[in-house]
Amino acid sequence: MLAAALASPIAAEVPCGASTGCPIPGGEYRIAFPADGDVRGAFVYFHGWKGSADLQMEQRPLVAMTLAHHLAYVAVDGIEGGWSFPGSPTVRRDERRFIGALFDDLRQRYHFTPDRIVIGGFSIGASMAWYTACQQGEKAAGMVTFSGVFWNPLPKASDCVSEIPPMVHFHGRADTTFPLTGRAIGAHFHQGDTFKSLVIMRQRARCDVTDTRQIVVGGIVCDDVPGCLRGDSIMCLHNRGHEARAGWLDAGLAVLGFPK
Repeated sequence: MLAAALASPIAAEVPCGASTGCPIPGGEYRIAFPADGDVRGAFVYFHGWKGSADLQMEQRPLVAMTLAHHLAYVAVDGIEGGWSFPGSPTVRRDERRFIGALFDDLRQRYHFTPDRIVIGGFSIGASMAWYTACQQGEKAAGMVTFSGVFWNPLPKASDCVSEIPPMVHFHGRADTTFPLTGRAIGAHFHQGDTFKSLVIMRQRARCDVTDTRQIVVGGIVCDDVPGCLRGDSIMCLHNRGHEARAGWLDAGLAVLGFPK
């Protein structure tokens, strides 16, 4: 029993967890593990506007669904509720360096290698996940995002790494907070167009869009491009608004190869 405990990342003595932040250079994150000890990877989640890692841990449906898929739930903490990616309304931290440190810490503390990590997020947090996939896509095995993409000025496909991970993105046709075509935020900032953002990702991932097919994910008819460098690129348009649902996360993780 002692040997098993020493081998388990859950049993490792670390000064952090679901209720206490794990400090890394530039910030912190919180982490929760499946109670049964069957941990097969991690879902790294970027919260929405004015959120926090602490508040994200209270989103029990998303947390519980992640744990049901044998993944640790990693809630990353923004600065003052926001994220500092290209075009964002706030510039408070070098997010690329911070998130790189996060991936390094997950590997060192818990042995979560890139093939065991899925990134995700909601709204502006989904945008952060998109920029992470663009800038450091080789460090994740997949991506499940909700209601957020790139911001203007949109990156060029050449600005991204070629190792764009397989992805599932959910977005609402009735979303008025982050509309499919984007919207202005004040006088100087503008959310990006969802379809143009998707084109950028698919171009860089060398997807063959002529091979697009329709599949059902979480009860939604989605456009799936299977012929990309690392796996499918899936866009799921639903008729609802600005939201992330546990059932969609359930289906997205399963499609990416992380079943319950």
